[in-house]
Amino acid sequence: MQKARGVGVIYLSLLLALILTVTPMPAMVQLFRPDWVLLVLLYWVLALPYRANIGMAFVLGFLVDVLVGTVLGVNALAFSVVTFVVASNYLKIRNFSILQQALLIGLLLAFYHLMIFWLSHFLTGVYFLPDYLWPVLTGTLAWPWIFWLLRRVRRQFKIS
Repeated sequence: MQKARGVGVIYLSLLLALILTVTPMPAMVQLFRPDWVLLVLLYWVLALPYRANIGMAFVLGFLVDVLVGTVLGVNALAFSVVTFVVASNYLKIRNFSILQQALLIGLLLAFYHLMIFWLSHFLTGVYFLPDYLWPVLTGTLAWPWIFWLLRRVRRQFKIS
């Protein structure tokens, strides 16, 4: 019962992140939207790497592709690669301070966005605009708050 509730809370947080990803926003604010799904997924990979893994990252990336309307598989591949990096180093990353984690998450978000651009350029011929990197800044700034909120949820529901 406890285990099922924990998995339900993880899936509910990821569903909320998916909803935040497709929530309509004004065009000016749209540029700054953090990558909610990736941030929440990275928290769960750091906190519970045996529950949130690369397979979950691939499925969530595919769902983001479908919901946002990008080429199928682009986000799935990028989510999987970034999740692999975090999952293979989760013990080291856990020991970082929250500021160090935010900086590392910022680097991973930059890597994610550059990978998305590279794949999109290869497949559809889009050109790079500096505006592509605004979510990196907002995601880096949002990480401490997401970390604090999800840690509180994890402790309140005793998810392990």
